[in-house]
Amino acid sequence: MALVTGAGRGIGAEAAVALGAAGAQLILLSRTKSDLQEVAQRVEDAGAKASLIVCDVNDGARVRAEIARIDRLDILVNNAGTNIPEPFLDVSEDHLDQMIALNVRSAFLVAQAAVRKMLEARDRRERGASIIQISSQMGHVGSPRRTVYCMTKHAIEGLTKAMAVELAPNNIRVNAIGPTFIETPLTATFFENAEFRSWAINRIPMGRIGRMDEVTGAIVFLASPAASLITGASLTIDGGWTAQ
Repeated sequence: MALVTGAGRGIGAEAAVALGAAGAQLILLSRTKSDLQEVAQRVEDAGAKASLIVCDVNDGARVRAEIARIDRLDILVNNAGTNIPEPFLDVSEDHLDQMIALNVRSAFLVAQAAVRKMLEARDRRERGASIIQISSQMGHVGSPRRTVYCMTKHAIEGLTKAMAVELAPNNIRVNAIGPTFIETPLTATFFENAEFRSWAINRIPMGRIGRMDEVTGAIVFLASPAASLITGASLTIDGGWTAQ
């Protein structure tokens, strides 16, 4: 059983569909029921089952209660997050608090609740489990207008490593995915700016924006037995951005 947060759109939605096509049963979590219903239909069209949790991940008590009700959990795609690009000196306390709350605090609380559920399975050490944190290439580098985003994604990279070490004796693997710029609803408005699109592509040695299937393929891999000895890693899907 796989839980995907931020499953209503973007990477979360596509990850859910890809995991369903690979044979996983899905629990889709997001704030917007209509978005989740559309993704659930796509998951079912791929031959899998999907149940919905309509919940704001910022509500820690609700997150804990909803995950506690799940019968079993083997995979978590910890995806919910946001970005508000703006110059460092213009960052307001409201934007700072909003991004830390969603990108770090909520990711921590979701992971914590998920691990508690994973450990309820008597066969956990035998069967293992996988947590995949959706980080970013910005968790490895710096970038103008992304100081808070970079800070939060560096935090996720550190959380991933610490969780991996602590949970390894339970055979719970914890890894991060670090995509470059991908065409998603979050980035669509950015790419409407031709200057920004050119700026991004010029910094990717492979010379193009990433495709969603390149991200979801990595997620399915890390969730699978093929990655059974991989933990504490960060798989950058960035066309070489962070190699420079």
